[in-house]
Amino acid sequence: MGYDIERFVGYVNEGLLCSICRDVLEDPLQAPCEHAFCTACIHGWLVHHSNCPEDRQMIDVTLLRPLYRYMRNDLNRLQLHCKNREYGCQMVCSLESIDRHERECEYSQIPCSNAGCTVQVERRNLDGHLAVCEYRSRECPNGCGYTILSVEDTQHNCVAELRTELELLRSEMICRVEEAKHEMESRLDSQRRHMVQKESILQNEIEELKSQMSRMMSDVRSLMAAERQHRQELEQAELEKREL
Repeated sequence: MGYDIERFVGYVNEGLLCSICRDVLEDPLQAPCEHAFCTACIHGWLVHHSNCPEDRQMIDVTLLRPLYRYMRNDLNRLQLHCKNREYGCQMVCSLESIDRHERECEYSQIPCSNAGCTVQVERRNLDGHLAVCEYRSRECPNGCGYTILSVEDTQHNCVAELRTELELLRSEMICRVEEAKHEMESRLDSQRRHMVQKESILQNEIEELKSQMSRMMSDVRSLMAAERQHRQELEQAELEKREL
């Protein structure tokens, strides 16, 4: 949809009106037949039609182009009233700068920034509303440090609030201790399994060393027996030599 033509000051050229909504062009596009439309209007039209609403020539969305520069310049120079005129704003701006003005207009209706408040006030009155808003927050005057809403003033009890906070902290602490305990138990189990695995490996290595030691002792005994046998044979040979 375009800009309401009633907002404009002075004469508006027919060529600057949307061929569909008949209001002043907003975010305009132009067809090859040179008819101009608001972007939203022509896109909505082409969902159900395939021709220009003015001369019925065939058009496609890919053929739409931005408005000629001289037409854009004429459009941007048009003067119109702020949309907040009904609330008291008397500003008249060029179409080129109207959006910037309306974003900052003191007569714009904006929502209260306090959570839970649904009131909308003029931007210029926001500070006054915030000062009396029933959803405004402030620190407890009794010094407990809590931030309370004005609607909760009569129900606020420092002792009860602190007791609740203490219970929450205690519960949180218990949860953290349990988490730390579970984590330590998990680590200990992991280390225990690792130690058992290492012990098993070391035990196997010890058994292998014992087996090697046993084989070596057996070899030593065999060598000692062979040596005794050899010595006896030498002694026997010596006796036979003497007899000869």
